[in-house]
Amino acid sequence: MTAWSRFRAKPWSGPVLALLAGLAAALAHPPFGVLPGLLGYAGLLYLLDDAHAEKPLRSAFWRGWLAGVGYFALSTWWIAEAFMVDAANQGWMAPFAVAAMASGLALFWGLAGLVYRLVRPANAWRVLTFAAAFGALEWLRGHVLTGFPWNLPGETWRAGSWPSQFAAVIGAYGLTWITLAIAAAPAVWREGRAGKIAQGAAAAGLIFLYGYGAFAVSRPLVEGAPVSVRIVQADIQQDAKWDATRFAQIVQAYVSLTAKPYAGKPADLVVWPEGALPAAINDYMAPGTWVRQAILDSLQPGQTLLIGGYRYEGSMQSPVYYNSLIALKRTATDLEVVGVYDKHRLVPFGEYLPAEKFLTAIGFKSLAHLGDGFATGPRPVPLKVGDGLLTQPLICYESLFPGLAKADPNVRVLINVSNDAWFGVTSGPLQHLNLASYRAIESAKPILRATPTGVSAVIDAHGRIISGTRLDLGKSGVIDAAIPGKGGVTPFDNFGDLAFFALLLISAVASARRPRGKSFSSIASV
Repeated sequence: MTAWSRFRAKPWSGPVLALLAGLAAALAHPPFGVLPGLLGYAGLLYLLDDAHAEKPLRSAFWRGWLAGVGYFALSTWWIAEAFMVDAANQGWMAPFAVAAMASGLALFWGLAGLVYRLVRPANAWRVLTFAAAFGALEWLRGHVLTGFPWNLPGETWRAGSWPSQFAAVIGAYGLTWITLAIAAAPAVWREGRAGKIAQGAAAAGLIFLYGYGAFAVSRPLVEGAPVSVRIVQADIQQDAKWDATRFAQIVQAYVSLTAKPYAGKPADLVVWPEGALPAAINDYMAPGTWVRQAILDSLQPGQTLLIGGYRYEGSMQSPVYYNSLIALKRTATDLEVVGVYDKHRLVPFGEYLPAEKFLTAIGFKSLAHLGDGFATGPRPVPLKVGDGLLTQPLICYESLFPGLAKADPNVRVLINVSNDAWFGVTSGPLQHLNLASYRAIESAKPILRATPTGVSAVIDAHGRIISGTRLDLGKSGVIDAAIPGKGGVTPFDNFGDLAFFALLLISAVASARRPRGKSFSSIASV
């Protein structure tokens, strides 16, 4: 008996390998970029096929869940950093939050494993079944309780790379199906002619992704009227915003960078990040305040400032709070509000509390030191911020969602403001940059991205960062650039996830191709 055979004979070998398969798949994502980790999906398919013979469904769920725990623990460990901002009150929750996040998200993978095992055909077509089961549950992960589509398998490819360009055709969920099918195919390589066909199809699919991407990035983009921009990154750590004595220092940091002399043409548009100033916009922008005057003095007449922050409506006794992006135009003598965008997709347990009445009643809200949260804004619509300049804001978390903002060919640029300072110098902000860049690819529109501590950047319509327009983690400064060109209306703009659902249908048809005499009940035993 070989060492491998002895290892596989151990009852714990399957769960250990499942956990490692999930970790490998997570390592394929930026910023790690270990693309051979995609073979973790092939390993997971092998483990699901090899599920415990007496209880295959239970075993498949367990192995899928463990793979998900590994995948999401490595993908989302950075959330612990948010609890360390107020370590005295919330630091103790950090390990529990990471464990709960990974375990909860892994339920989708556990269900995917169960569904796969329930309906899989006993031939190489099951690669498509695997891709469909996990692709469908990833789609659900992106929609249940407002969704959390962080690190979809289709977004493993670095945004701007050749394989990532197919998201313009099929979206991130469609690219997830393709990525899973290609990556899982090695699991059936030993299965005769059908296995060889599966390997050939996977290799052809990979070549197609690279070939299409090379062609896509070679197409010229359409330049509009020249618009110059300045993105401000002041490198203000999140814990500094909790110190009231540092408020004036924070304001000074932003206005000093905003007023910094230009090497060329002054910016038409200045962008500050989400949560730039730690106070309500209503208060610091009230007429006569020193902050309003400082902002006014930092801008030149005709410039428009986009500033992210929170605002309130209603009375002081019962205010309603919104996470907003405000457009302020500098006139000759004052600041004029020319547009307001309120965040639509809120972060569960961060910006709103699901099942709030129940969790408040059992004391969870007070235990976790959660406030009242934000109200939900309307579904994203374009924001006009200047003469003929139509933008589409996406505040922080909203940039994770394919197709959240309805396509509008008149939109010139996407504006992504985010407060990634919550997550410190971790993989979180780097992953967020990659995920947000996929929205540029899907819409063929550039992105202006502003964060307090990095990564801020100007991203072109192919998801690539324009050379010289990146401010990394821990850097303070400004990005002066022109808004890049945009592409035409993409297939994803027109059809959304329709192609993804078509792939699921094809997989369902393939799953129905069972060998004669194969009893459904023989694989559905619990």
